[in-house]
Amino acid sequence: METILSPHSFCPLFKPPPFQPRSISGLKPLCCALRKHPSQSVKQSFHTPTSWINNVHQGLAALAISLALNFSLPALIDSAFASEFDVLNDGPPKESFVLDDAGVLSRVTRNDLKRLLTDLESRKGFHINVVTVRKLTSKADAFEYADQVLERWYPTLEEGSNKGILVLVTSQKEGAITGGPDFIKAVGDSILDATVSENLPVLATEEKYNEALFSAAKRLVAAIDGLPDPGGPQTKDSKRESNFKTREETDEKRGQFTLVVGGLLVIAFVVPMAQYYAYVSKK
Repeated sequence: METILSPHSFCPLFKPPPFQPRSISGLKPLCCALRKHPSQSVKQSFHTPTSWINNVHQGLAALAISLALNFSLPALIDSAFASEFDVLNDGPPKESFVLDDAGVLSRVTRNDLKRLLTDLESRKGFHINVVTVRKLTSKADAFEYADQVLERWYPTLEEGSNKGILVLVTSQKEGAITGGPDFIKAVGDSILDATVSENLPVLATEEKYNEALFSAAKRLVAAIDGLPDPGGPQTKDSKRESNFKTREETDEKRGQFTLVVGGLLVIAFVVPMAQYYAYVSKK
């Protein structure tokens, strides 16, 4: 009975299974996963209002950038690309007679041109438009562009017969004048050629754009009125003085040099001989 009722005999029956670290370690990820799920759901519930506010902020920022680009991009494009297309599309100026797309004319010059050309149109019926552009990309030179402006602004012969176009391209330092048949006949080919070759390029090279256009306009108006030609600007004589001597100056300098060298040689030989002779004679 002792063996049967011995406590040691009951131990195998109630002995727990042996410790297996593998099975317990295998339960650890499950426990970790079960612990993480509530925290994630809680985080999502807490982050939902924040993400909604962030979306609103991002939308407002995108809208602000879009508005800024819409308002600033046209100005940037106008300043970066050639503006001769804008001149063609805008058409002739209504009352000012001046379309200063290059932005080189002062307010005083624009007023003077308006006064001069308004008086010409009221008296003679000829209309002259003054146009400035920074550079040309569509045409080879200012003459082709001036013809294109005339054809675009005044497509029919009746509209453009008494019209004149005075163009100045600031980057190329050149200009051109064109017009309808009546305008060309009233001004004359000689004045047109002289104005294009004298007033516009000479003064534009010195960046005197205001004087270049106003003097050219006055020359055209004087030709239409039958007055004496005021002429073009006086070109400065840029001839530089040569640093080289002429042949006459070289010969003259050479003669003086020969005399000086000869005198020094004579002194170098005569003085010692005279001193030696005086020393010998004393003895």
